[in-house]
Amino acid sequence: MEFVTCTEEIHASAILSILNEAIANSTALYDYKPRSLENMSEWFKAKQASSFPVIGAISPDGELLGFASYGTFRAWPAYKYSIEHSVYIHRDHRGKGLGRILMERLIAKAMEQQYHVMIGGIDESNGASVMLHRRLGFSHAGTIKQAGFKFGRWLDLAFYQLVLQTPHAPVDG
Repeated sequence: MEFVTCTEEIHASAILSILNEAIANSTALYDYKPRSLENMSEWFKAKQASSFPVIGAISPDGELLGFASYGTFRAWPAYKYSIEHSVYIHRDHRGKGLGRILMERLIAKAMEQQYHVMIGGIDESNGASVMLHRRLGFSHAGTIKQAGFKFGRWLDLAFYQLVLQTPHAPVDG
């Protein structure tokens, strides 16, 4: 297996497929409709404009097995050291430890880029993702009850955070 920086040209269709499967079959994304390649183009542009990584796990035959990324947590300037991350694994490759490896690489990248807090918004019923985050040292930071509605039921959104020992010299403004 190889870990790469994903690009729109090479990986957009595979990322789109992973995301759309999660939208259709899970509460990992609080979205109803499949995304389009145009959505992916905007997504990649936003990641590139802010130097946010998109890390992919690639099989020996070139298949994208999963990916992880982060982005802006909130738009106000004082949140500049906080990021919200996501990790998605292709349905055929879940439960094999890929999420952990991708998250470890994402955490290392966040430290390299001098972020201080990583935040994951996780559907409270997603036990595998909650367990992954806890094993990586994330702590429960709160739950918004009935924040979403999907598949005919209310969904509780749990937030998990990891406080990093960076940045070395934070500044206001």
